[in-house]
Amino acid sequence: MSPATIATLTARAVLLDMDGTLVNSDAVVERCWRRWAAEQGLDGDSVIKVVHGRQGHATMAVLLPERPMEQNLADNRRMLEWETADVDGVVPIPGAPAFMASLADLPHALVTSADRGLSTARMTAAGLPMPAVRVTAESVGASKPDPEGFLKGAAELGFAPADCVVFEDSEVGIAAGKAAGMRVVGVGPRAAAHAPDVHVRDLERIRVEALADGTLRLHVAA
Repeated sequence: MSPATIATLTARAVLLDMDGTLVNSDAVVERCWRRWAAEQGLDGDSVIKVVHGRQGHATMAVLLPERPMEQNLADNRRMLEWETADVDGVVPIPGAPAFMASLADLPHALVTSADRGLSTARMTAAGLPMPAVRVTAESVGASKPDPEGFLKGAAELGFAPADCVVFEDSEVGIAAGKAAGMRVVGVGPRAAAHAPDVHVRDLERIRVEALADGTLRLHVAA
């Protein structure tokens, strides 16, 4: 691979989305959301186009804007139960195990729209270590694309937003990272259309270098 294809980002901390970024859970997501779509009389293909990245109740509010939020929250609880119980086909994104191992002793956090139970189930199913700092659905008042989750992750790690790099796959996640004032590495095919600062096919394209002063160099083979 020629040097011209490699971008280098410097940071002090890394913030990681889960689904689509570290873990491929698309099969479960599709099964559960198509089940819900059928209950509502909605077209499954249209629903799948908007579900990635948001908390479930926020997706439901987009799809059924006139429906009472109490009903969305109730359905969200059912959706979390379905998704947490179903880990068939949940696998790591290519390169995720080595990437997470390279971050083990460096400042990093998980920032996900999943709740604690679902994030534990999926990271465990994919064989990935859970970061010590984890911002989940219970931790925030607003779902992505609101930047609250990423800002909380940076604060818990003790770094300014400008010192953090976000890894994301979805339109709303990339928007949230940018709104937080952070640089964004887009991971996978969904990310390419949403103008991340750098785009990679998967996590095999990332190399992390830790300098003596605590600076992280992220070498990204775009």
